[in-house]
Amino acid sequence: MDASSAALMTFGVAALLTSWVLLLVVSWKEDYAWGLCAVLLPPFAYLYGLFRLDKAGQALLVAIVGWVLIGLA
Repeated sequence: MDASSAALMTFGVAALLTSWVLLLVVSWKEDYAWGLCAVLLPPFAYLYGLFRLDKAGQALLVAIVGWVLIGLA
């Protein structure tokens, strides 16, 4: 793996981690049960984000950017 793809992979994973933390914050503010599910089962955090695009749209956009960066690596 060369340096550019390693950097893209690192930034992609960092963006995914950031989006998950943003989704945790939004889901905990909305409801305790969603926040607990988002902590224990991270895919549910993204499922919550799809249902609540008005509140979690920015976090989903960060996740999409992360997947694009990983795909480019």
